[in-house]
Amino acid sequence: MAKKLLIVESPAKSRTISKYLGKDFQVEATMGHIIDLPKSKLGVDTDNDFEPQYVVIPEKQKVVTSLKRKAASADEIFLAADPDREGEAICWHLQNILKKKGRVIHRVLFNEITKASIKKAVENPGKIDLDKFNAQQTRRIVDRLVGYKVSPLLWEKVKRGLSAGRVQTVALRIICEREKKIRAFNKEEYWSITGHFITEKGEEIVAKLGRVKGKKVRSGNAKSAFIISSKEQADEILSHLESGVFTIASLDKKEKKRRPLPPFITSKMQQEASRALGFSVKKTMTTAQHLYEGKDIGQQGLVGLITYMRTDSTRIAAQAIDEARTFISETMGKDMIPARPNIFAAKSGAQDAHEAIRPTMVHLHPDKLKKHLSRDELALYTLIWKRFVASQMIPAILHETIVTIRSGIYDFIANGTTLVQPGFSQVYNPGIAKDKLLPLVSENEKVQGKKLIPEQNFTSPPARFTEATLVKELESNGIGRPSTYASIISVIQNREYAEQQEKKFHPTALGELVNDILIKAFPDIFEVSYTAELENQLDSIGQGTMDWQTLLKTFYQRFSDELKNASETIANIKRDGISTDEKCGKCGAPMVIKVGRYGLFMACSNYPDCKNTRDLSNGNEDDQTEEICPKCGKSLVLKSGRYGKYFQCSDYPKCDYRKSKKNGEVKELDRNCPKCGKPLVERKGRYGTFVSCSGYPECRYIENGKKELNIPCPKCKDGKVVQRHTRKGKTFYGCSRYPDCDYVSWTRPGSEKKAGKKKKAEKTASSESD
Repeated sequence: MAKKLLIVESPAKSRTISKYLGKDFQVEATMGHIIDLPKSKLGVDTDNDFEPQYVVIPEKQKVVTSLKRKAASADEIFLAADPDREGEAICWHLQNILKKKGRVIHRVLFNEITKASIKKAVENPGKIDLDKFNAQQTRRIVDRLVGYKVSPLLWEKVKRGLSAGRVQTVALRIICEREKKIRAFNKEEYWSITGHFITEKGEEIVAKLGRVKGKKVRSGNAKSAFIISSKEQADEILSHLESGVFTIASLDKKEKKRRPLPPFITSKMQQEASRALGFSVKKTMTTAQHLYEGKDIGQQGLVGLITYMRTDSTRIAAQAIDEARTFISETMGKDMIPARPNIFAAKSGAQDAHEAIRPTMVHLHPDKLKKHLSRDELALYTLIWKRFVASQMIPAILHETIVTIRSGIYDFIANGTTLVQPGFSQVYNPGIAKDKLLPLVSENEKVQGKKLIPEQNFTSPPARFTEATLVKELESNGIGRPSTYASIISVIQNREYAEQQEKKFHPTALGELVNDILIKAFPDIFEVSYTAELENQLDSIGQGTMDWQTLLKTFYQRFSDELKNASETIANIKRDGISTDEKCGKCGAPMVIKVGRYGLFMACSNYPDCKNTRDLSNGNEDDQTEEICPKCGKSLVLKSGRYGKYFQCSDYPKCDYRKSKKNGEVKELDRNCPKCGKPLVERKGRYGTFVSCSGYPECRYIENGKKELNIPCPKCKDGKVVQRHTRKGKTFYGCSRYPDCDYVSWTRPGSEKKAGKKKKAEKTASSESD
């Protein structure tokens, strides 16, 4: 029996490592954290130096029991959780539950799961980093204090089930503040003029009006000294240019170098995977985890393909740099590597505890892994591999040409680009434009004006955040850390504080309400700069330069003051609602905003005598409808329900007409209802697309996704067998004459005979071979 026990976090990682270490080691997995603060109570003694009250997570009790039993027969234990704060916390708790007199417990660290890396880590074990553990413990306690003390306030004052979080609320604030800027934005009109000119050699050159009297002409949102603000002004300029003579006033050429980008850190990988592959942040991290923990690649078996994927360091091990330079030299030529390795400066505040994200074996070209990785895994591995290889290549060199075409006070500008030396861009192109060639011209050459095209433009409001740009914003503000971005984005959506529409974040009406309440009640705790400062202090604890209990005392004093003030000043929206200037259309009483099961709604303050309500959860005027109810002729209103948004007659409950908002109109089909003769339509329901009669509710014919088979009904013989699906998607077979015929079967009629014939044939073949 193995005398050494090595414990990691995931079963996938344990299988890979077990192969490398052989029979001397038994490798087990904790499957994440095994000990945490209790769910049922605060679990932090604020009167006793913030002592945490840790408990075994109920679902992990069997895991803990199993680890204790296996540790009993081990002489040495190696704790090998991830090399970050969370991993250090797992190891600290493992040490506490497994320690025993005479038992040796080590902490081992590795940045990649390869045979050499694992053996080196086991041969050079260390001890648990108490500073790193204290940083994790402090973050956990601060998050628990905020979550467990602020959330109950929201339950009491607004609605049960809402939540607040130290970082999630700040992320929501950033989204809401961007939305306010978009609403407050006033677009400004400006015009641009594009000129098409013919050179002396008969070639066309296209240029935009760039300067008037030496002043830059506005293009886009940036303020400029000269603005063409109306059609009349544009027409006036065009009239001046009609009889103008156009000359090449200047010809500027310059060389530009584009240096390769550093290998990925977590945030940059998330952003680039979103841009290039369309991955969500969560999908990126899950896929990267698979590549890190190990994939079976054929003869080599299970291999970790990338280094640890939660890092903010651009540092690369010297050996990895040498391997990359050798690979580039051998496959692309010696002239593709610089004289000295490319070294990238770390960003301010980076931990530098791990390397950047890179392939563990640079010679494993993505093409060699096509058979062994899923499509998503291969796509992300390719992105990581290309970025790393390119980081050790020579710069790309571009020649830029700027041609100025002048007529009096008007300068038209044309830009051309030629890629002279592709350099690293032949492996990884981060947006270097393709060649844009201009005709060969010379200074003072006259060109002929072919046509001048005016175009109306408007300035644009700030863009809403995508997952990638939200991560970038959080990172630039110092909010969160590499391991937290994915969970932050998930939480604000799961709480229905924000939703993605066309991959862009829109705050919900509920999200904006909660944000306004919390920002007003906690002006410091949920301030962006304070949250960033707290992250830096947690980093200081991890580096051993700050005491964790000192931070907690300072934080809690500040937090307690705001919490006390909030409990007294937050209005009881659950009871009283939010006052508005709107009057009830039915009784004339004031309307108030309330929070319901499916979001915000307007309700009459005279409830229960008046039950008039209006949905507000869409939070966007563009979602309102001017459609007319096809049943009674009154207007339709937008509502939110358990299965999403839908349109309902404003005269409900007298008129019960409603339709789903998804995909807008129902789609009319080119066939008629077999019961009443009206056209059939395709609709969207809670279980997917189905076909029904357009005469609903008078005619309730519905196909429900059924497929008619050319098989007579075994029961009535008159109908045909139809394939249907249950609400959970399971296939069953019924009669087309239902409900007149109630035939139903889980198996396709006739398949039993085929199965019987197959078994008989197999039995015959078996007896003949004997």
